[in-house]
Amino acid sequence: MRIGIAGCAGRMGRMLLQTVLATDGASLAGGIDRPGHGAVGVDLGTLAGTSAVGVVAGDDPAALFAASDVVIDFTAPASVLEHARLAAEQATALVVGTTGLEAVHRDALAHAGRTVPVVVAANMSVGVTLLLGLTRRVAELLGPDYDIEIVEMHHRHKVDAPSGTALALGNAAAEGRGVALADAAVRVRDGQTGPRPAGAIGFATLRGGDVVGEHTVIFAAEGERIELTHRASSRTVFARGAVRAALWCAGRPPGVYSMRDVLGLE
Repeated sequence: MRIGIAGCAGRMGRMLLQTVLATDGASLAGGIDRPGHGAVGVDLGTLAGTSAVGVVAGDDPAALFAASDVVIDFTAPASVLEHARLAAEQATALVVGTTGLEAVHRDALAHAGRTVPVVVAANMSVGVTLLLGLTRRVAELLGPDYDIEIVEMHHRHKVDAPSGTALALGNAAAEGRGVALADAAVRVRDGQTGPRPAGAIGFATLRGGDVVGEHTVIFAAEGERIELTHRASSRTVFARGAVRAALWCAGRPPGVYSMRDVLGLE
C-alpha cells in the first residue's frame, strides 16, 4: 500500500517515515512539508535516518494525495482542512493524528468520509485506545461518588492544552457518566475557586523537558483512589498505530473510523 506522509520533516513525520520503510506491505509514496522548509528536496530516507530511497520531500499536497493510496497527517489543524478536501477529491484514504481539532475540522473530515475511509484519533497508540475503553467503563461502574481528574504531561514544545488524548479521555469518562464533557469539564483552576463542583471532570496540564506523553485518569473517593495511567516513552507507539491504521484502510468502505475500529474493539 502506497503511504504518503504529511509533515514529513517533523519529529513525528520522521518517525512515520522510518516505520513505513520498515513495515511489510507498506511502501513510501512521498512526503511533504510546508513550502520553504529546509527539508524540501531532501531524500525521505535521509530524513528518516536511513539510506536514500530515491523519493524526495515535496511541498505540494495535491501531488502527494495523487501519488498515495492513503496519507497520514500529523500536522496542524489548519492543514487538516485542505487535506480532507484533497482526500475526497483524489479518492485517497486519510489517517489523522493531528490534535487541537475543532468542529470545522471534524465537519471537513466527516465530508471526506462520505467518499473515502478516514481514521481520526487523538492518540494512535494501542495502549491509549485500551485506556479510553477502560476509562469509560470505570466511570460507568463507579458512579458520582468518585471524582474524576485527568492529568497529562508533554514536552515543552507541545502547543495545545489539554492534549487531544486528555480530552478524549475526558469524553470517555463523560460517556461513562452519561453526561456531556462540555457541561462537566473544569480545565482551569486559579485563585479562590471554591469547593469542587459535584460531577466535575477536571484537567491538569504539565509541560516540560522531552516527555513524549503521559496521561493519568484519577477516580478519587473517600478512603480510596483508583488511577489508570499510560506512559509513552517513544513516538514509535504512535507511528506504529498510524501505519497500522493506514494499512487497515485498504478495501474499507467510506466512513469516519476510530482506532477502536482499527483494533476491532467493541
